Amino acid sequence: MTDAIRVLVVDDHQVVRHGLRTFLDLCDDIEVVGEAGDGAVAVEQAEALHPDVILLDLQLPKVDGVEALRTLRERGNEAKVLVLTSFTQPSSVVPALRAGAAGYLFKDVEPEALAQAIRAVHAGQVLLEPEVAAALLSGDSADDRAASLTEREREVLAEIARGRSNREMARALVLSEK
Repeated sequence: MTDAIRVLVVDDHQVVRHGLRTFLDLCDDIEVVGEAGDGAVAVEQAEALHPDVILLDLQLPKVDGVEALRTLRERGNEAKVLVLTSFTQPSSVVPALRAGAAGYLFKDVEPEALAQAIRAVHAGQVLLEPEVAAALLSGDSADDRAASLTEREREVLAEIARGRSNREMARALVLSEK
């Protein structure tokens, strides 16, 4: 299996990691070289094992998937990252893609489609679930929603970002607390 695609499986659920390994071990051209249950261990494993593809969940303990992906890119790790998650909101997709993910799939993907996705990202393709691509093309992102806020809504949001209480915001903006 010298030409096999080397895969690191990263998910906080052991049963998911085991299921993925069991299926992928049936593929002649894919070899699971390691597993990790959190983002920090994923970074360590990626540096030690040099996988070609990392299957990465976004919701992880200690270091989440997006932060792990950013760290990998900052350290020059060239593994292709295929996000495999249950998060379907565009607000979860965009940060992962900006951090360098090569693909984004939902966990309800058919096993053979997952194997094909691993092959595709390994070959340099970008792969997105159709729903994710449609949401991105529709422009329904956090940036677009922020742009649609009124001036007053932006002022309130800025006060929230400063950590002010409702009472402090009301005083600063000359509004009633309710």
